[in-house]
Order: sequence, then structure tokens, then C-alpha cells
Amino acid sequence: MVREIYQVVEKRLKDKALRFTSQRRIILEILLAAKDQHLTVEEVYLKAKEMSSDIGIATAYRTLELFTEIGIVHKSDFGDGAARYEVVSPKEKHYHHHLICLKCGQIIEFNDDLLEDLEEEIGRKSNFKIKDHDLRFYGYCESCQDEMRKE
Repeated sequence: MVREIYQVVEKRLKDKALRFTSQRRIILEILLAAKDQHLTVEEVYLKAKEMSSDIGIATAYRTLELFTEIGIVHKSDFGDGAARYEVVSPKEKHYHHHLICLKCGQIIEFNDDLLEDLEEEIGRKSNFKIKDHDLRFYGYCESCQDEMRKE
């Protein structure tokens, strides 16, 4: 999958007459290494700075927005005031969903897409061509539930 993502990024950047610079490569490597995490711009920047001193926070912002624009990165807002980024597989039909703990803030990915039939029905009834959807569930993770029972 990693090689395929690099190829997709190279092609999409080339289609926009842009180069796959060393800074962009580093930021993509960081996102790929943090596969199950949802990194903020600041977290990406700090990791990038460790790898290359010539990467500034503005470069991190621009690169993440560019990767979002070309469809290789998904940007999410989980209501905590920080945009979070993660790599999207070019083969995924739909983006995965998230379970967000209201106590500790943990974000858990939920990969089963149970909404395909509902999406089709909504599209048909409203004559709306749905391209994707995003679903978040808010509650308490197992650890926080255990803590709350003890209190």
C-alpha cells in the first residue's frame, strides 16, 4: 500500500504541475508511520523538524492542505479545536468512521461501513449523488468506563 500511495501522490502532484519535494516526502512518511493516529499540524511539524531542519510550520500547513486537496489525506475536526490529518488509501471506497471518547479524547477507528444501503436510499430519494460520508460516535472508551465504575 505504501508504494501505491507514493505513486498516487507523484501522479496527482505531476497533474497539478507540482514536484514531490523532499519536504512533501518527509510529511507523507510521517503520516504513513502514524497510520492509526490522527495527527495535528503541530504534531506533524514537530516530527518533520526532527527529520529536517529546513521544514517550517507553514510548509507543514501547506503540504497537509495540498495532500487533502489531491485526496491522499483526510482532514477531520473532532470538536477539540484542532484539525487532524491521516492518509487515505486510494482503494478505499469510503472513509472509515470514528469513536471518540468524551473523557480522555481517544479516537478509535471503526472500519465497518454499515451505511451503504442508507446512502443509496438517500441518494435515490433526494436525487443527490453522494460521494462519501463521515460518521462519528461520541461516548466512553473501555478504560474510561472502568475508571467511572470505580469512582
